Amino acid sequence: MEIISAVVKGVLIGLFMAISVGPTLFAVIKYSMSNNYKAGLAFVIGVSVSDIMYVTIANVAAAWLVVLNSYGRYIAYGGAAILVTVGLVGLLKKADDDKAQEVKTISGRHYFRIWVSGFLINSINPGVIISWLAAVSATMNKGGGYRFVLFGTCLSLILAIDFLKVFLAEKIRVLLTPQRLGLLHRVSSFIILLLGLILFVKTILE
Repeated sequence: MEIISAVVKGVLIGLFMAISVGPTLFAVIKYSMSNNYKAGLAFVIGVSVSDIMYVTIANVAAAWLVVLNSYGRYIAYGGAAILVTVGLVGLLKKADDDKAQEVKTISGRHYFRIWVSGFLINSINPGVIISWLAAVSATMNKGGGYRFVLFGTCLSLILAIDFLKVFLAEKIRVLLTPQRLGLLHRVSSFIILLLGLILFVKTILE
């Protein structure tokens, strides 16, 4: 029964975190539609590695994550800076780039930069740190096997849903006209920029 309970809780936590509207959602749309599905996959894998890192740290050295959380203001400023930068880059791209509907050929180095972007955007999101810390704290009285199943289920589900987002974005991309594709790219970039500014202002006012 404990295993079933761990799976159910893992699914619930995973669904909550996967469908939460945040910068990663719009970044997935941005990279998938402005490049190709491989770029979107590189981004979500970077996000997943960040999640695995935090879950591991929280389970093995929860005190360290608490200390990290105490520097939440500085982390938030860093996160805001990256989101604003990503949003501005998307908005300031030449209009001709947005009209190219064909799949772009990009290098392995570019994929690595996208992977790093996913890792950083997720890692410096204060909400992610708080969410994983809360989830791990709530299961500290459980055995290692229980937590392994719970967080394994949770992380697997989040990654699967993120993959689904990428392939859905790819399906939508090929159906859009170049003009609408360019507009959607700019809208997602603007939302990322806006989320960065909101995080910056919110951090100042706290």
